[in-house]
Amino acid sequence: MSRRTLVVLALGAFVTTLDNTIVAAGAPSIARDLGLDVGALQWVALGYMLPFAGLLPVAGALVDRWGRRPALTGALLAFGFGAAAGGLAGSAWLLVAARVLQGLAAAFLVPGLLSLLRTNLDARGRTLGAAVWTAYLAAALALGPALGGVLSEYCGWAWIFFVNLPFVAAMLVLLPSTVPPGRDAGTRAPPASAMILVTASLVLLTTALAEPRLRIPLLAAGTAFGVAFLVRERRAADRLVPSALTGNRVFLGSLGLQLLWGLGISGIFFFTPLLHQEFLGLGPVGAGLPLVLVAVAVVAATPLVPAAVARHGPLRTVAAGLAVVGAGLLALAAVNHVPAPWPRVPGLVLIGAGSAFTVPMTSHALDVVAERYAGTASGLLTAGRELSSALGVALIGAVLTSVRAARLEAGVPAGAALAGGYTAGLLVAAGLTFAGALLAVRVPGTRLAETSSPRDKRAVP
Repeated sequence: MSRRTLVVLALGAFVTTLDNTIVAAGAPSIARDLGLDVGALQWVALGYMLPFAGLLPVAGALVDRWGRRPALTGALLAFGFGAAAGGLAGSAWLLVAARVLQGLAAAFLVPGLLSLLRTNLDARGRTLGAAVWTAYLAAALALGPALGGVLSEYCGWAWIFFVNLPFVAAMLVLLPSTVPPGRDAGTRAPPASAMILVTASLVLLTTALAEPRLRIPLLAAGTAFGVAFLVRERRAADRLVPSALTGNRVFLGSLGLQLLWGLGISGIFFFTPLLHQEFLGLGPVGAGLPLVLVAVAVVAATPLVPAAVARHGPLRTVAAGLAVVGAGLLALAAVNHVPAPWPRVPGLVLIGAGSAFTVPMTSHALDVVAERYAGTASGLLTAGRELSSALGVALIGAVLTSVRAARLEAGVPAGAALAGGYTAGLLVAAGLTFAGALLAVRVPGTRLAETSSPRDKRAVP
């Protein structure tokens, strides 16, 4: 079962992350065909990210309640339907609606899959599973723009969405032999009021960054829902997030690291192919190819991670990885004024190598929670990453567009103005990543917790 679990984890990590990044290189083609400007274009990405991030805390609890097999089966079917609808969409709003459906499905798919780390694998297998998950996540993050460029240039941008379907089919075939039926004993239905409050808060706060004209009312509404959720969680007996998680400083620290890593990387990756096309003059394929170096660096560095964890511990390893990612972002900023791809290679390699060493964020966090909370914990961790991805696109987009607009008003050519905005985004991303490195060294050591699974007592085939 362990090998099949690893295959399902790899496929799930790759395809759900791919949908975050594959639209980047095809975005100019989508904009031309559907008549979208830069502001509207980001909603093709945010349409997926917002429901994904907003529903994850709720979805993880529902996966625990409904059982992993039915939740994953339904999520895969909805994800595939959304992919097919996206490829067939003939208008911007139909495309965004299809992306929203995929985001809703991914919100259930990811915590259901990540919970298999806790339920299907022993402690050593969890470390390997988390490494596989993070490696394929990072590979999709880096390869998505290149694959999107190839598909949009040679097959049409619709294939950016159709390419999801083989992954969905493979996972549906593997699911019955990987995920046992039934659900964990002792799980209860999550409270509806808490689900509504937290989802509304996350979606409104993230949307506020992407919609400058409505920023103040959206921020006010999102903050109000968030405060109401926190007050309810503190007073209610039936909490959405168990006290076993909110009282665990190791888990909360790992959640914070997920947020800062995603904020520092996701927005940069979304706008990189646009910069490569508009400033470097590359085509859709060439614009995404430099990011392949990130995936190569992730794969090359991943075998070194277990030894680093054994010698320095998971948190110091993560801190070093985040520091290397930050150094890579600064290296890109230093050469971004040069209209050529090759000076960017060292920075991209550093970002990939450093990202590989952030693997222990997930495995360490899941090691300190009880198995009955695996789905909820996985949902919260993924919510942190996806919320930071959406916030990263919105935040870096806001920085990029404001600096670009100021430079255009000053008479700077369009390509150079875009490059100036991208450099500002790189500096913001680097600052957030270095903050994550500082946080990692301050997270306390592992506390005693219910970390053993009944499956740990038998050999994993």
